[in-house]
Amino acid sequence: MTLAIDPSETSSETPVETSAETSVETSVETSPVPLSDLVARDAREFGVYARTGGWAFGLMVARSVRPGGQSSDETPKVSAKEFAELAGCSPERVMRYYKAWDRAADDGMVPHFEALAPGQDVELPDADVWLGYYVSRSSATSERGAAIAEAAEAEGIRPTKALEVAENPTALRAAILADPSTARAARSALLDRIKEDPDLQAELARDVVRTDDLKKAVATESRAADRIGYVRQIAESGQVKTPAGQTIDAPVDLRQEAERHLSLLDELEEDEDTGEWAAEAFDTMKSLVAEAVEADPELRVQERRTKFYSSLQKATKAFEELTFDDAQDFYEDDMLQRLEELQQAIASCLTSLRGAKGNHPEG
Repeated sequence: MTLAIDPSETSSETPVETSAETSVETSVETSPVPLSDLVARDAREFGVYARTGGWAFGLMVARSVRPGGQSSDETPKVSAKEFAELAGCSPERVMRYYKAWDRAADDGMVPHFEALAPGQDVELPDADVWLGYYVSRSSATSERGAAIAEAAEAEGIRPTKALEVAENPTALRAAILADPSTARAARSALLDRIKEDPDLQAELARDVVRTDDLKKAVATESRAADRIGYVRQIAESGQVKTPAGQTIDAPVDLRQEAERHLSLLDELEEDEDTGEWAAEAFDTMKSLVAEAVEADPELRVQERRTKFYSSLQKATKAFEELTFDDAQDFYEDDMLQRLEELQQAIASCLTSLRGAKGNHPEG
């Protein structure tokens, strides 16, 4: 069925004009003669719409609105916004027809936008077919559909393709399960998504901790990442943490070795296992740090002092957490013996420290 809507056309028959003139004679008000042409045009447009439904308006949009990616100097067509302003409606309404036509063109029902020129007529499908594209995929006009369409355009693909996938999650699941490349694409998308979706982050975290294999894999990767971070810190900042927790400037040779290991790690392919490389780099750095500490007498003393204070603080905190208010309820001889041994160890420690103080040059 061909759409042909031309406002300049006039009817070759006269009954419409005769009817209009009779109406004018019997009416109190008078109407201008051109009214018959307007009525005839309305009748023709009504007939076209009755036969083709929304296809008639879809064609108007398809042949007049330029596709995304085309500039105004490439085509006489206008943007959806300009078309909407000329039509006196919203751009969203125009885009609903645009997207319905786009879906039909993908299915081969109608020509693509690029094949249509302003004013061009084409054979249109039946009216009842229109509803399958304009109504059944109404998600394109929802807030969710708009977000999907926007993301699709940002990725450089037709919004209809992304909407089709979103409307059939079972098909998406099948593709992910069957095809490694689809699974990798899904993984990449999820990683981008969780950066801005706290709820999804929490759900994935729960899934991981409830799955033993995933939990072990995450622990392994986390350990490797921490080790790489340790090497990277030395290479990039030039500082290193000693076994006792001191932060010192890394010797030149230590920093160069860290840079060498980091370069090797950065050259690994994405699918390569970094765990073994990270472990080797980490162990090498720890060994070199220990050697650097032992090679510097002043640093060696400071390291032991720091380690002693750390142990003393932990022991003090542990003892302070002991409570004896209801000791009678759980008292055992072994407890008393252990406390007495602890008391003797503390006394011995105090004696050693006092002796060291007496032997100190400033003592």
